[in-house]
Amino acid sequence: MAYELYYWPTIQGRGEFVRLALEEAGADYTDVARERGVDAMLSLWDAQDTSRPPFAPPFLKHGTKLIGQTAAILHCLGTKHGLAPKEEGARLWTHQLQLTIADLVNEVHDTHHPLSAELYYEEQKREAALRAKHFRESRLLKFLGWFEQVLERNPRGRSHLVGARLTYADLSLFQVVEGLRYAFPMATERATARCPCVVALNAAVAQRPRVASYLASPRRIPFSEEDIFRSYPELDG
Repeated sequence: MAYELYYWPTIQGRGEFVRLALEEAGADYTDVARERGVDAMLSLWDAQDTSRPPFAPPFLKHGTKLIGQTAAILHCLGTKHGLAPKEEGARLWTHQLQLTIADLVNEVHDTHHPLSAELYYEEQKREAALRAKHFRESRLLKFLGWFEQVLERNPRGRSHLVGARLTYADLSLFQVVEGLRYAFPMATERATARCPCVVALNAAVAQRPRVASYLASPRRIPFSEEDIFRSYPELDG
């Protein structure tokens, strides 16, 4: 039975973390809004007979199961498709890493929307400049440096965040680094110069056959200024 992924059809956003896991797993899935239109997503999202309605996309449907929240979706996919460890403690550690990535993604979003997601960037540029400055100078390296430590301290080697095999957390860290390089190229170059293990992981994930094929395909939506990771030169430095 194929998975049905529900997410906005023109942006990577938080849905991209799920797409990467589905692609790496070689899972059969439909990207519903891209293939059937946004109304197909909205009709399920707004359905009045859903006892466990998702708060917002992305959400994943598989049979009778409907799962919302990126980290929860990945926890499920990781368990089913070998992208999470079998041992419970390691699975929880992987989930913790994913939640930390979610924190980082939220902070990136708030560099261009520090006041409200309901306002345009142009309506909060002054506040965005200050928020981005703090992010570049303090938060960016704090996050990437922590992931560097996780890789350095992995008892099974520095190639993966958890254990000796790829997990969905590795895929998600890859996506974050790609997004940071797009949004903050200068600041990210400085930060990653101090995080060689993170850089090596990013390169290794990009070379995995299924990931590489996906990245080269039209299924990979380009970064844009309608997304979480946005390239505003005035916010970089």
